[in-house]
Amino acid sequence: MKLQGKKIIQLVSDEFEDLELWYPVLRLREEGAVVHIAGNKAGEEYIGKYGVPIVSDVSFHDIDPNEYDAILVPGGWSPDKLRRYEDILTMIRTMNEQEKPIGQICHAGWVLISAKILEGKKVTSTPGIKDDMMNAGAEWLDEPVVVDGHLVSSRRPPDLPDYMREFISVLAGK
Repeated sequence: MKLQGKKIIQLVSDEFEDLELWYPVLRLREEGAVVHIAGNKAGEEYIGKYGVPIVSDVSFHDIDPNEYDAILVPGGWSPDKLRRYEDILTMIRTMNEQEKPIGQICHAGWVLISAKILEGKKVTSTPGIKDDMMNAGAEWLDEPVVVDGHLVSSRRPPDLPDYMREFISVLAGK
């Protein structure tokens, strides 16, 4: 249990990519971490792209990022909704300034773009937002997982084992 005592925020809104949310949550819990599902409202059910539901534990409006060790942003269409909340962008910026692990997969890069934290960083994402990532100042690489300091990025569901291995490694080292 490499992550005993660690607390992680897993952001959520409707139309998340089911595997890109659930796989990380389960892997982190297997390693002993506490993972809080953070949605717009606490106790609200959110539905993934393929119909798998999840209920939020907390509202992201009420989260103090200083009380957490890391944050995960899921893929799917959820990031396009999440990046519209200033509370989330502030949370991402705060965790970035504190160099806490930030995990993003697939379209999740949109949230980091809106938080304006990608300038000069090496990242990956779904190829569909490659230009967005590069226009935000990032160096985009077509690899299963890219680690640049505390930022851990990945492309798509088949890359989840690589993504979580590296995210857990970065988080365990903090």
